[in-house]
Amino acid sequence: MLDPNDLYLLDDDLPDLVNPVLVVALPGFVDAGAAGRLLGRQLLDTLPNRPLVTFDVDQLIDHRSHRPVMVFAEDHWDSYRPHSLALHLMHDEASEPFLFLTGPEPDYQWERFTTAVRNLIERFEVRLTVGINAIPMAVPHTRPTGLTAHATRPELVAGYEPWLATVQVPGSVAALLEYRLGEAGQDAMGFAVHVPHYLAQAEYPDAADTLLDAIARATGLVLPRAELRSAAEQTRGKIDEQVGRSEEVAAVVHALEQQYDTFAESRGRVPLMTADRESLPTADELGAELERFLAEQNRKDD
Repeated sequence: MLDPNDLYLLDDDLPDLVNPVLVVALPGFVDAGAAGRLLGRQLLDTLPNRPLVTFDVDQLIDHRSHRPVMVFAEDHWDSYRPHSLALHLMHDEASEPFLFLTGPEPDYQWERFTTAVRNLIERFEVRLTVGINAIPMAVPHTRPTGLTAHATRPELVAGYEPWLATVQVPGSVAALLEYRLGEAGQDAMGFAVHVPHYLAQAEYPDAADTLLDAIARATGLVLPRAELRSAAEQTRGKIDEQVGRSEEVAAVVHALEQQYDTFAESRGRVPLMTADRESLPTADELGAELERFLAEQNRKDD
């Protein structure tokens, strides 16, 4: 492995931190409801921050898969907005410092990148690393937004009931980082928010707000949520309005509600992945009509 420390540049003015928390938001190929991007934007736009570590995106990002934005003005290229993958020093609303790693998920050199982050965790003596993710699930928007919690020690997720049994899923850099930190005996945890699968391609602020609340409860940080709460209420109102225009769509949402309530009643006794699938409608069956309807509404709005 090439030297992991060559992947980044350190700021000349490094702070003296006392066992800070590290929050990791690296939206990858699954960022349902754009929850990771919304969370990152909320924190960077509302809290005092500055970059401490800047990673070399030319080594880590496939620019053909994640093309940066350029602006063409009449007869010339006017601007270029390169990707940014950085570790920021943040201060919460109570002026408590913490670290925030955000940017596009690396396409290349996962082991080298996670080793680099682990070195930084040791350098800044991070006491807890918290990652976030957003996954589409067959759940209705009319029920409380759920979370799957995971950690390197069971004590870190005490009080969270599992939604899933053992499953095999595509990996991510954030998951690999948590796994490697666990191997090294360091505390790390993560939250995957459950986004209604029919809203996975749209911005769903409620998911980002749910993640912020989970981070705050796990770390004690005081994080800004007012804007996301307001956006979530407005979004729910628009969704309800669209659903109310079609009896067929309303029936689909009602079926999802029944499936959710059935599972909620059996929670703690019957794992989600072993529930009686024949008695529950599938995600495809329940979501197809609603996805088509919402897609039509989005085209009309555009």
